Formats: sequence, C-alpha cells, structure tokens
Amino acid sequence: MKPNSLALLLLLLLALALPPVATFAQEKKQSPEVSPTGYTDTPYLPGGKWRVHDDNRPRPVVVTPGETSAAAPSDAIVLFDGTGLDEWVMEKDRSPADWIVKDGFMEVPPKGQGVGGYIQTKREFGDVQLHLEFATPEVVQGNSQGRGNSGIFFLGRHELQILDSYENKTYADGQASALYGFKPPLVNASRKPGQWQTYDVIFEAPQWDADGNLLKKAYITVLHNGVLTQHRQPYLGATGHKSVGNYNTIAEKGPIKLQDHGNPTRFRNIWVRELKLNAND
Repeated sequence: MKPNSLALLLLLLLALALPPVATFAQEKKQSPEVSPTGYTDTPYLPGGKWRVHDDNRPRPVVVTPGETSAAAPSDAIVLFDGTGLDEWVMEKDRSPADWIVKDGFMEVPPKGQGVGGYIQTKREFGDVQLHLEFATPEVVQGNSQGRGNSGIFFLGRHELQILDSYENKTYADGQASALYGFKPPLVNASRKPGQWQTYDVIFEAPQWDADGNLLKKAYITVLHNGVLTQHRQPYLGATGHKSVGNYNTIAEKGPIKLQDHGNPTRFRNIWVRELKLNAND
C-alpha cells in the first residue's frame, strides 16, 4: 500500500472512532431557553389596569372549535339541531312552537291551517355570535318581498332580513342581509332558490344608563355565505315597516325571533355563543 493511501485509511478509522459532533439544533434541544410567560415590570396600558404583556392578566378561556366552521363550538347553545323545537315558543302566546320539522330542518307552515306565526327562543340574549342556515323555496312564486321572505330579530326587535334575493329585484333595504327598512347589504351574496345559505352574525346589544339614556346603539356584523355584507353597522333602533327605527323601549336582552311571512322558508343548524365583549378590559 502506498504511503498516501495508508494515511487516508488511518484518518478514516480515526474519524469513525471519535464521538459524533453535536449539531447546533441538538445543542439547542439539550439546553432549551425558557421564555417568560409574562411580565410585571412593563408600562401600564392607557386607561387600564394591565401592563404590556402582564403576567397577571387573565388568559382567554379555552373553547374547542367545531370540526367545520358551521359546526357548533364547545361553548355554543344549540337552538336547533334538526330534531325538535324545544328551544322555541310561539311569539303570540308562548305556546310550543308549531313549525314543521322534517329531514333535519324546520319550515314555516302553510297559511290557512290554524298554525304558524313568529317563533322565538325561550331564552333571552344580549351580545351574541349567531350561526344560522336557511333556504328559500326552490319553486319560485311571486316577486320582490313575496319570495322566500323571513327575518331574524335580535332582542325580538332588531331585524336582519331573509329573502330570496337571487335575480329578484326589490327595494335595496329589504333584500337579503339588509337591516330591514334601513341599511342595504354591502353586496348581494345570495345563492339560487332552494340552496342552503349561511348567516354568521355578531350582534352587540344596545346599552342604557340608570336614567334611561341611551349609551350605545345596537351593532351588527354579518357574513352572508362567507361574504361580509354588514360591518359593525349600528341600528337606528327597533325595526318597523315603512317607518324609521327608534330606541323608545329599553331592552338590553331579549329573545331571538324568526319571522313567518307566509313563505315556506327553511332553517337548520342554528346556534349562538353568548359574548362578554368587555370581559378582558
């Protein structure tokens, strides 16, 4: 064997005999740097009691999300899961809700059968996140406000319009996802008649002081089929027909109400989350 070849062989054997050199990643793993979970010596935030990155500030409650964006998260109140109307009563007399329940949805009953009317939740709510799915009739009858008309009323008085607005001309403040009689949606995001549609809503209840003076109007944010159609829009007040809304009645909590407008509109998968919007101030 040549001298050069012998030297190379000795170097190779020596390298195999030495312990492996730790990589940077291995060294870091062996000696992890512990990050602080918060601080107690930082400046106070303006107008509040908490410091920047305050270690004593309460952490958000853990909520397990649903498997899809439409599924109810762990802290939701399910108002309708397709099997019954136990959470609902008739608005007119608080008797059990009598809308049709079949195939996983509820439907406004036909006129002239001694049933029907607005239904509302047994519970009362203030600030909420609402998820609701609806379908207007597949067979189109009528036009304008006569097609798939219904509505959601927060606190029993602030309406978010439901309508078949697919290629259906009507007044702008009366189409789907309008604040009825006041604010048209930013865009018309309606699906075809008969197709299931979604509303995802953040509703902020109005507030009054002890003397009955209005401190804050009701606000609403709406995603219609995933499209933003109302962005923290204030209500003028309680919804009326051919009238301007007002805040003449004090109500910071109330039922969620669904409208029977005589059209067989369908609903499914309704849930809410009660919100504490100022809980971490």
